[in-house]
Amino acid sequence: MQLVDIIDEAWGWSGLKPDSIVGDNPFGNLIVKDKEGRYRRLCPEDLYCRMIAGSRAELDMLSRDRDFLHDWNMSELVRQAREKLGPLRPGFKYCLKIPGALGGEYGGENLATMTLEGLVSASGSIARQIDQLPNGASISLVVT
Repeated sequence: MQLVDIIDEAWGWSGLKPDSIVGDNPFGNLIVKDKEGRYRRLCPEDLYCRMIAGSRAELDMLSRDRDFLHDWNMSELVRQAREKLGPLRPGFKYCLKIPGALGGEYGGENLATMTLEGLVSASGSIARQIDQLPNGASISLVVT
């Protein structure tokens, strides 16, 4: 299965109709172009998929924004992950064992690696399950 198909299956519930992937980072964040030519950021560690640009011109402008680039590059977290886990194997990305959106630590013992496909699929599933919960709601995370 192609990654675009996995994104559609895992994140389609959010309204995303993926067309192509135009960027990725070492933590599996993706910039996804949708079928309408808009761009979304899929962020597995924070369990969201949000519109970041309505056109290629807006995306190009965003790619020069220091704050966006600092957040996108995740330099300090990537450095910690590389030191703790070593370089990434092909097809793998760094990740948080417990997503930050669920209170997971951004570093330390909460760092791991996972296939990009698995990360996209798992984060989409968790995000869908908690989408309608109010902030601060109690949850039980069951790993199978």
